[in-house]
Amino acid sequence: MSAPASLTMYQASVPVFVQYLNSLDKLLDKAKALCAAKKIDELVITSGRLAPDMFPLARQVQIACDFAKGASARLAGADVPTWEDNEKTIDELKGRIRKTLDFIQGFKTTQIAGSEERDIKLKIRGNDVVMKGQPYLTNFAMGHFYFHVTTAYNILRHNGVEIGKGDFIGQVPGVK
Repeated sequence: MSAPASLTMYQASVPVFVQYLNSLDKLLDKAKALCAAKKIDELVITSGRLAPDMFPLARQVQIACDFAKGASARLAGADVPTWEDNEKTIDELKGRIRKTLDFIQGFKTTQIAGSEERDIKLKIRGNDVVMKGQPYLTNFAMGHFYFHVTTAYNILRHNGVEIGKGDFIGQVPGVK
């Protein structure tokens, strides 16, 4: 019996971000359909939040995109693009997701290969922090990414968008 292949840093990052950003995009399609069917102003949905001290839906989507693009770029040793956080409508949020997908899908496996030990430098709450690539991805970036995608899902569900776990997971690569 042969040993299973090791999971690469690329496999643990870009395809996962792509899967969940595509799911988030489809969740927003369902939110748009709900708004049209029930004549709800989209801004009610995109400014919705679960608690007064939490970010609204629009910011959750922006931050999820930021973690996907930031992690992919840092692991590849590339510059992280800075984008304005000015999306308010569902279509604008979908545009942000599309821009993020286009950016992260531009990275090749070879650019992220070997990034397990790469020094990842970033600022957290104004402090300079350095982490190695693998703990940065697995213990920091992915947790934040999933938190914001999950919170966006929960805001949509809380506001009456008919979605379930299958909508959150989306299309799993290799499953038909």
